[in-house]
Amino acid sequence: MRRIFGKGSKPANIGRVRFAPFKTLWLWSMLLMSLVIGLPHLTWRETQVAAILGVLTFCLGHSVGLHRGIIHRTYQTSTLVRGVLAYLFVLTGLGGPLTWARLHAIRDYWQNQEDCPAYFAYRHSIWRDFWWNLHLSFEPADDRALHRIPQDILSDPWLRFLQATWPLHQLPLALAVWMFMGPTAIASVICGRIAVGILAHWFIGYASHAWGDSPHQIAGASEFGTNHWLLGVLSFGEGFHNNHHAFPHSARMGLGRWDFDLGWWALLAMKKVKLVKDLQSV
Repeated sequence: MRRIFGKGSKPANIGRVRFAPFKTLWLWSMLLMSLVIGLPHLTWRETQVAAILGVLTFCLGHSVGLHRGIIHRTYQTSTLVRGVLAYLFVLTGLGGPLTWARLHAIRDYWQNQEDCPAYFAYRHSIWRDFWWNLHLSFEPADDRALHRIPQDILSDPWLRFLQATWPLHQLPLALAVWMFMGPTAIASVICGRIAVGILAHWFIGYASHAWGDSPHQIAGASEFGTNHWLLGVLSFGEGFHNNHHAFPHSARMGLGRWDFDLGWWALLAMKKVKLVKDLQSV
C-alpha cells in the first residue's frame, strides 16, 4: 500500500525551480518530428531498429552503465567498458552524464530527509509532474547534496567531454540511418526513439514513486519509492524502485523470484565474459 505522508509534506526552501528552455525544446522538437514526419512513413524495419537501439542504450547505457555503474558503483569494470557504457547512455538522448549524476545526488539526498521539497516528493498529480520534470530544472541553494558525488566522476575527462557534447552524438547515428534507411527514417529511428525514451523514463520515474508497493520502509525518509512488477520488467529493473531505495549499492534491483531484472541479467552475462567483476547484491 502507498504510505500516508505527514511530517515533511510541505516543500523546504532549499533551492528554486526554473523553466529549462533547451530541455523543453529538445523534447518537443523530437516529439513533433517523429509525429509529423516519422509516424506517417514508419516501417516495420524502422520500428525494429529503433527498439533495438532503445534496449541497448537504456538497458546497457542508462540502467547498467550510468545508474548502477557510474553513480552507485555496484560493480567494477575497466575504463574502456565504463566509457562505452557512458557513450551508450548519451545515445539515449536523455542528457549529459554529469547532469544526471548531479540530479541523482540532489534527489536522493532530499528524498532521504523529512523536509523533502515537493519537486522530488511525488505527492502531486502526474500532469504536474509532467510539467515539472520535463520542462523545469531544479537549482539547489547550496552544494551539500553534491558532496555525495565522487570527485573522480566530476573530473573524468571522457564524462566531461560527453557532458559538453551529448546532443551532437546523435548526428553520426542519424547519418548512418540516412545512408542505410533513408532520410525519413531519421524522424522515427532517432527522433521518435529519443522522444519515446524521454517520456517513458519520466513516466516510469513517476509511477515507481506514486503507485505500487513499498515493502521496505526507510526511517527518516519522506520518499522511498515503490515496486511495480510490470514496470520493473519493462524498465530493465528500474521499476523495482523501493528495492533500489532500500539497497542502493546492490546491482540487483529485482529481488523476488519472479522479478525479471534484465539489467541484472545483463551484468551477469558481462561478468561471465569478464567485462565486469565484484558485482554487489543483497
